[in-house]
Amino acid sequence: MIPWHAWWLVWALAAIAQAVAWLWAQRTSNATLVDAVWASAVGGSAVLLAALGPGAALPRGVLAVIGAAWGLRLGLHLWARVREGREDGRYQALRARCVDRPFTWFLFFQFQAALVALFALPFLPVAANPDGHLRLVTMLAIAVWIVAVGGESIADRQLARFRADPSTAGTVCRQGLWRYSRHPNYFFEWLHWFAYPLLAIGAPMAWLAWLGPVLMYVFLRWLSGIPHTEAQALRSRGEAYRDYQRTTPMLIPRFRRRPR
Repeated sequence: MIPWHAWWLVWALAAIAQAVAWLWAQRTSNATLVDAVWASAVGGSAVLLAALGPGAALPRGVLAVIGAAWGLRLGLHLWARVREGREDGRYQALRARCVDRPFTWFLFFQFQAALVALFALPFLPVAANPDGHLRLVTMLAIAVWIVAVGGESIADRQLARFRADPSTAGTVCRQGLWRYSRHPNYFFEWLHWFAYPLLAIGAPMAWLAWLGPVLMYVFLRWLSGIPHTEAQALRSRGEAYRDYQRTTPMLIPRFRRRPR
């Protein structure tokens, strides 16, 4: 049975967390915290649903560990941006439009809480999976998770080193994984969500787990990820980034042979 009561609890806790983030943003005039809270809340929802789910111990345990580790890594990575004190350009524009409408701004933070609940849906069938045997598909899910989270971590570190080098100011990062994809961090983030459909095989309403990769692709490709990032890159790097667009795949890496 799907633990819907626990899912509603996830939404309620996420709403409280984002309300606190809204208060913090009002005080500091910096809304970047909303992303770190979102990632941490989604990771926390995996732990909560695993704890309250009726499924076997093995899938629930794997869900708790990989969900918590993913949320902790991404949350800390995003929290580092908050500590820098620079507000994301998206949020600067939104906050400017809502400066005289604090309730509208509050609703934006609550929309992020609703997204926590939305992205927690793939965890529900895993938490209800009655199959407690260690199967090949379980090991495959863990392998997908390791590759995805490891790849995203590498891509984030490569970009951070590039940005920290004063000699690269105004240029486009083509180092490491960024040679093969314009957004390798987003690619591996998307790949990570395929671990949950694998863990949900044999569970009631297992199709819910496929919402993870589908929703993440939609958000990255058309809504909050790539469109904003590429628009900002074109404004700041101009023709250099247009050349990068012409020569490098947008999301899915293409590993080219080196010339002999």
